[in-house]
Amino acid sequence: MNYTIQNVLIPVEQGYATVDVQIEANRIRAIADHLEPIGKLVDGHNKLLLPGFVNAHTHSSEMWQRGMIPPVPLELWLAELYDFTPLEPEQIYLSALGTAVETLLTGGTSVVDHLVLIPGKETETIAAAVRAYQEVGIRAFVAPLIQDEAFTAGLPDRDETNHETYFRTTQATLDLVEASVEQFHRPDERINILVAPTGIQLCSDALFTGCIELSDRYNLCRHAHLLETKAQQLVAQEKYGCSGVEHLKRLGFLGPRTSLAHCVWLEDADIAILAETQSTVVHNPLSNLRLGSGIAPLLKYRQAGVNVAFGCDGSASNDSQDLLEAIKIGSILHNVTDFDYRHWITPRQAVEMASLGGATGLNRADELGTLTVGKKADLVLYDLTSLSLLPRTDPIGLLILGRPAQAVDSVWVDGRQVVANGEVTTIDVAQLKQELFERSQWQTSRHSQTMQAVEPRYRDVMGLM
Repeated sequence: MNYTIQNVLIPVEQGYATVDVQIEANRIRAIADHLEPIGKLVDGHNKLLLPGFVNAHTHSSEMWQRGMIPPVPLELWLAELYDFTPLEPEQIYLSALGTAVETLLTGGTSVVDHLVLIPGKETETIAAAVRAYQEVGIRAFVAPLIQDEAFTAGLPDRDETNHETYFRTTQATLDLVEASVEQFHRPDERINILVAPTGIQLCSDALFTGCIELSDRYNLCRHAHLLETKAQQLVAQEKYGCSGVEHLKRLGFLGPRTSLAHCVWLEDADIAILAETQSTVVHNPLSNLRLGSGIAPLLKYRQAGVNVAFGCDGSASNDSQDLLEAIKIGSILHNVTDFDYRHWITPRQAVEMASLGGATGLNRADELGTLTVGKKADLVLYDLTSLSLLPRTDPIGLLILGRPAQAVDSVWVDGRQVVANGEVTTIDVAQLKQELFERSQWQTSRHSQTMQAVEPRYRDVMGLM
């Protein structure tokens, strides 16, 4: 279906302009005053139109552990996560639905799901998430989370013989990824598969180089965690004798198709490498704060010319998928890291990072991320009469610096309207909420046996009494 959004506010270089916007098939056909209407008419009066944001890093299945894990560092948090009862594919489907809906209703039209796979049901896990994203209609970049080293390898330890063997070989893991690409990678249907080793702390060089080969053969984007914590920085130095960034550069993993989640513990030389290789940093401020990982040097990244996008991270470390909240915190958090306010992130810059920055990290800047004629129609319409966006001042300032609630009026993904009048039109959200409620149960935060076993080792490594 075609659409004409009439009398809508859009940002321009000098403020805002009121225009008509035409959507034909899956692209923006025209942006101008008083266009001849085509297709369905949409009233844009008192509304703001922006390109869709990218939720550039999350783990959808963590929705089932939302609010459960106590405030502890990442390495102890992971121990609790690993102790959780394995999910079933139907739960993966439901949590992917929930992740997609929350992303849409907070301004996102694309999601990068670093998908945790159910052991022994890896293909079923991916199929469940893909089915959910197709039903909702969001643009999905499914990144099966893979590793070939055991969890205990993720903590600094000079005695490598203590590391238990991982249950799946490197080659079997790469075969799994390739089979997933052949079965599910359908960019024309808004489903993309990424190669996505979890990170240097849990992956061998052979796994990274295998992912590079698959990426090059199938023209896939690459995604990984990178130096989220101080402990991971120590692991890299022990493992490689150099920084993790330098090692990934030597392997050839970095580049314009590579996005790296977190990047908290990087030195200036590492930042220069990211800029040189045109790699993207995905900033996940809420999980970094929740887990005490640190504050990523975002202003340094921007000054060095590194592309930056925003992510929510998983719902057990955030514990939300509110993309606007992540963008707000990810912008103003850095005001305390640099007293030169001229370096601070403005609301308009935050919008650009969330939209074009996210698209760039997925090698889609030529198709997504800006209100440009000819680009894909991934668009979000905000209701400026929403109480959270009043009184009328600067619309983008209100959206980014405020606390917007129920401000999304309509969303188009690939030219298809998937949200209208603030409601998702593609699935029954009430039924989704009922199923999420019925399939879960109230649980209190706890220290699992795995966490209790790992905690003394972590405290010793980090020099804690």
